[in-house]
Amino acid sequence: MRCEVPYSEPAIKRVYTFFDLQNLYLSVKAAWSMKYPNFDPIALSECVTSKFKDWALTGIRLYTGVHTAEKNLFWHNFWNRKLTFHKNADRRVDVFTTPLHYNNGVPSEKGVDVRIALDLVRAARLNRCDVVVLFSRDTDFAEAAKEIRAIAYEKQRWIKIASVMPDHPALKRGIDGTDWIRLSKSEYEGCIDSNDYR
Repeated sequence: MRCEVPYSEPAIKRVYTFFDLQNLYLSVKAAWSMKYPNFDPIALSECVTSKFKDWALTGIRLYTGVHTAEKNLFWHNFWNRKLTFHKNADRRVDVFTTPLHYNNGVPSEKGVDVRIALDLVRAARLNRCDVVVLFSRDTDFAEAAKEIRAIAYEKQRWIKIASVMPDHPALKRGIDGTDWIRLSKSEYEGCIDSNDYR
């Protein structure tokens, strides 16, 4: 599956990575039984970008819902420490968080997917990047991929849309309308965060 718009291809492609952090964690947990979100998103961005000699990583966007301190102090502190560390470690990193909502005590994210989709489309519309890489398997993002292709056709410029998925037999599909980049377990293990925010 090739998902770039066929206009003049830039020699060096500016790459933005977008992380649906909770979805990525659930994917690596299902694939490789990871016990907690132990990945380094900066290292993962660089790992995937390095697969293509003409890709240049220029932006890293991190998104997640976070427990309130009153509901779950442990995970509240974990995500705030982790995200603060990565934002301070690399000027390319931007972070979006929102408090988790609770329905009968069960936490759920509200607005994270919408924020990611809006930022994906904005990056394409404002010509901030040539390649959009989404670390998620959420099929709802197929609509954002469709919109990005429409923007690219309208503006007559080349753009590629890709989604990253663990390379595991149980995880058969990436996001429709994107190139599927498979991440091996050894590649993932090379991108484990050396800090323990627990």
